[in-house]
Amino acid sequence: MKKMAATLFIALTAASFYALAADAKVGQAAYDKSCKGCHGAAGAPNPAIEKAFSVTMPDLSSAHVQDQSDDDLKKVIAEGKGKMKPVKNLTASPDDVIAFVRTLKK
Repeated sequence: MKKMAATLFIALTAASFYALAADAKVGQAAYDKSCKGCHGAAGAPNPAIEKAFSVTMPDLSSAHVQDQSDDDLKKVIAEGKGKMKPVKNLTASPDDVIAFVRTLKK
């Protein structure tokens, strides 16, 4: 009985961990909808957007962005930065979007 309870506990713990893990594929769908227009499919900024808004955006695949913590990136998503407005209508959690952005690392 104890062995069965321990096995069940381990299985539930593992399932909980995977349920909480960010999903880069789900994040990509949200990124494509809400972010890609300005940040490009591979994280490189859209030159037309930079020109229109007179801004220089960092490449999301760059070390400058990739070295930031997930919390720092969540803050940018939630609060905006510079001329970037907060992203309010994400179709996924910010964690999922950040998981996708992490896949862009050079």
